[in-house]
Amino acid sequence: MTSQANEFLATKRHLMTTHFRVIALSNDIAQYVRSARKAPRYEHPAYTSVATGHGPCRLCLRTFRVGQEERILFTFDPFDGLEEVPLPGPIFIHAESCSRYPEEGGYPAELRPYPAVIVAYSKGQRLLAQINADAGTQPWAIEQLLDRDDVDYIIVRDREAGCYDFRVVRFPSETSPSGAKHKC
Repeated sequence: MTSQANEFLATKRHLMTTHFRVIALSNDIAQYVRSARKAPRYEHPAYTSVATGHGPCRLCLRTFRVGQEERILFTFDPFDGLEEVPLPGPIFIHAESCSRYPEEGGYPAELRPYPAVIVAYSKGQRLLAQINADAGTQPWAIEQLLDRDDVDYIIVRDREAGCYDFRVVRFPSETSPSGAKHKC
């Protein structure tokens, strides 16, 4: 069997066992930043440069090719539309158009080699728990936190830089191991 076939089967098995949705940056926000060269909500100027770090792009959730790809840096609030208190910070997207990461794609394969901070919240922006996940353990950490009935969503951050990467939620009507139904 070819390595591509093995990779396809591994991805298919992973998708069949993932119990969460990965919410990348919206296409609308990425399109606005690319065209206006400003941060949404804050209108701070966006800055374009050649990638000096792995990223990722918050739209496609792929890592940047350091020294080769241009990326746009801008201010983003991952809690905008979810909670009242803003907590903005810097994030990157590809300067060129790319496709949004599929919500049912599971934990992005290109991000597995990088440690992450997995932070669980309930409504009201109440921090419930945090796991400093080592490379390759991120999906397990997410599943552990989603086993809690009081978790409404998870924010995944880069453990080295601390920047927001993406949000995680349960699939609609997902049932926790305790039997409680969850609505996203």
